[in-house]
Amino acid sequence: MLRTMIESRPPHPESVLRDVFGYDEFRPGQAHIIDAVLAGRDCIGVMPTGAGKSLTFQIPARIMPGTVLVLSPLISLMKDQVDALRDVGFRATAINSSLAADERRRRLRGFERGDYELVYLAPEALGPHMRERLRYAPLSLIVVDEAHCISQWGHDFRPSYRALQGLRDEIRDGGAGGDGGAGGNGLPILALTATATRRVAADIVRQLGMRKPAGYKGSFFRSNLRVVCRKKGEGNTRAEILGLIRRHRGESGIVYCLSRKSVEQMAEFLRREGVDAVPYHAGLDDAARAEHQDAFARDEVDVVVATIAFGMGIDKSNVRFVIHRDMPSDIESWYQEIGRAGRDGLPSDCVLFYSWADVKVRERFLAEIDDPTVREAKRRAAVDLFRLADRDVCRHRGLLAYFGEDFDTCGEACDVCAGIGVADLVDVLPVLKRKTRAAASASSRRRRAASDIDRSPSDPTFQRLRTLRKQLADARGVPAYIVFSDQVLWDLIDQRPGSPEEMLRVPGIGPAKLQQYGDVFLDALRDS
Repeated sequence: MLRTMIESRPPHPESVLRDVFGYDEFRPGQAHIIDAVLAGRDCIGVMPTGAGKSLTFQIPARIMPGTVLVLSPLISLMKDQVDALRDVGFRATAINSSLAADERRRRLRGFERGDYELVYLAPEALGPHMRERLRYAPLSLIVVDEAHCISQWGHDFRPSYRALQGLRDEIRDGGAGGDGGAGGNGLPILALTATATRRVAADIVRQLGMRKPAGYKGSFFRSNLRVVCRKKGEGNTRAEILGLIRRHRGESGIVYCLSRKSVEQMAEFLRREGVDAVPYHAGLDDAARAEHQDAFARDEVDVVVATIAFGMGIDKSNVRFVIHRDMPSDIESWYQEIGRAGRDGLPSDCVLFYSWADVKVRERFLAEIDDPTVREAKRRAAVDLFRLADRDVCRHRGLLAYFGEDFDTCGEACDVCAGIGVADLVDVLPVLKRKTRAAASASSRRRRAASDIDRSPSDPTFQRLRTLRKQLADARGVPAYIVFSDQVLWDLIDQRPGSPEEMLRVPGIGPAKLQQYGDVFLDALRDS
């Protein structure tokens, strides 16, 4: 009897982290949020992009009975997220408008039976019929991803998120999701965002009806992002953008433009100059957007040129540069958009071209906002971004101050502190040293000193592993980063594992990944 009880106990978070995801230790904040969720408490997590927000609900999904419901606005990303979870052995699915009616009904029935550990759903799907079915699904946790979208004070307010108001109370009134919860909330809510001021965070808590939530706010400083600001008119913007992209030849990047017309013009210019670039904006039909997004996700094109105003479903970990041809609408948007670079922790460049004319264009857009208070707040936000870019102070310090974080200087992670400009990135600086993440961690202590390792994307062994990764990903119909991130490829090169046991010591490789990809990568390393 005792042995049966021991075997039936749920695993500890640390063992799931190690045995499923292949990591030895949590990143800052992850354990705090996971512990709160497992105790049945509401929780809000404000963590920068690349900080590992997904693990804060994926690990509980393996431990808690029932199903974790993940509400996310990015339908275009759901398939990739589900594929990545299945790749490490999770029972996960997405239910959205892209499914045929029969398949949607099949997944809903499985959801109600408790067949899945995680179910992804878009807020737009929360109509009366879906809300009624949620009452009888065996829910253990509601996760609101991109939670800032519920606040009109946030940079990306979406009316569909208003459907989340009162959702938990409806579910708790009946059905399988209404019982339990050590923290007294019955069905806990976890709200996650990478960009939220104190005002927005408080609004998230209020809108979602969270009760005495636990909270974690991580540092917004991302040392691997080198931030550079360049005032338009001080050089040839188009030529400088081309030079920046050529510096990153063969690597993935995003160029943001203000309008659909400028997106098309920039994409055409880059193609004429030999850059493999595609446009992405709301004016393209659904098929074209999906084709361009998939090509970028699968490393079939290097650059996507996109409108700032159109939300992009890009979840690539190996974006090496983000260039803004025009100013975003505010500091929060800028931070979120540059946050799409370097999610694997490797150094990446973020360059903002700005002008007062960009501010005036933004003001014309604001005429559509009826509420004068909101309209004025949005206008001030654009002016604040211009002033931040136009000041000769540490870029990271200015960004972090906006989010209420005290910070001194970044060292050499911005143009001001490093004493460089756009011309240096284009003409002078050598190929970046690809430093490994978290130098103080146990995993990094097993590596050679990062400063001794040349992280050139043209490294022949890296190219060999990258090609192998793409072949494996294409065979499965998934983006390359789902197989392994660039960081994992470099760690394989650094550590040179010669056996499955040694390969398991590489951060990010757990038993499931080892079983699927271990032999072919070990063979490739032996042959290189």
